[in-house]
Amino acid sequence: MTEPLLRIDDPADPRIAGFLSIKERDLTGRQGRFIAEGTVVLRMLAAAHREGRGIAAEAILLLESRVAGVAELLAQFPPDVPVYVAASRVFDAIAGFNMHRGVLALGRRDAAPGRDALIAGLPQSSLVLAACGISNHDNMGSLFRNAAAFGVDAVLMDSTSCDPMYRKAIRVSVGSVLTLPFAREGTAAELIERLQTAGFVVWGLSPRGTADINAIPPAPRTALLVGTEGEGLPETILSQIRTARIRQRPGLDSLNVAMAAGIALHQVASINGRI
Repeated sequence: MTEPLLRIDDPADPRIAGFLSIKERDLTGRQGRFIAEGTVVLRMLAAAHREGRGIAAEAILLLESRVAGVAELLAQFPPDVPVYVAASRVFDAIAGFNMHRGVLALGRRDAAPGRDALIAGLPQSSLVLAACGISNHDNMGSLFRNAAAFGVDAVLMDSTSCDPMYRKAIRVSVGSVLTLPFAREGTAAELIERLQTAGFVVWGLSPRGTADINAIPPAPRTALLVGTEGEGLPETILSQIRTARIRQRPGLDSLNVAMAAGIALHQVASINGRI
């Protein structure tokens, strides 16, 4: 049960400094902290906090009109997580723009296993989603949402991919970023090499793939690799791995990377009995 609600009447109140100028801080960083937005993501944050997944809630900020509707959800947080309440004028001044959802939380991601440690800790029967050069936060969030839906054990990204802890990516993922193990480091070539050394069959998704996704055979350890929006995976990467394509009508551009990943993950998860 949370402590009594704490009223905020001044946007400059130091107690809510972590919530100030949300869009600007999205760009400049929060030193290991993140903003969770909306009731669905708040629920996922509460679960991750309780289950000790290296995710912790530090504070909650609510629009006063939203308090009654989230009372049951607030009770899922430990009593030492402060809950601040503000009128709409103050709330918007804190955020720096009109936050119509009126539900924010400041969270922290503690030290998490690096890429190699994460791969080493995966079970013998594993499905991994790997991503290279993903620069769009909406796509990143959608990739995590698909990964959670189809039983992916970990999401691994190269260092050129955008940060999945960005507010919009977390929101689009409906909180899946807070529950799925992930690592973002190194190059695509290094990632492929580590996965192959660990016994993963790596399939790259590309319109130029040599096999149809329906031809991907079951395997105890499978990694699906997707590339940057538009250009996709470069030939230097495709030449190192097996490749698969999604059939579609001729004359159309390739599918959005998140949509393509969802279709392929459904296929791979199905043949391996994960769904």
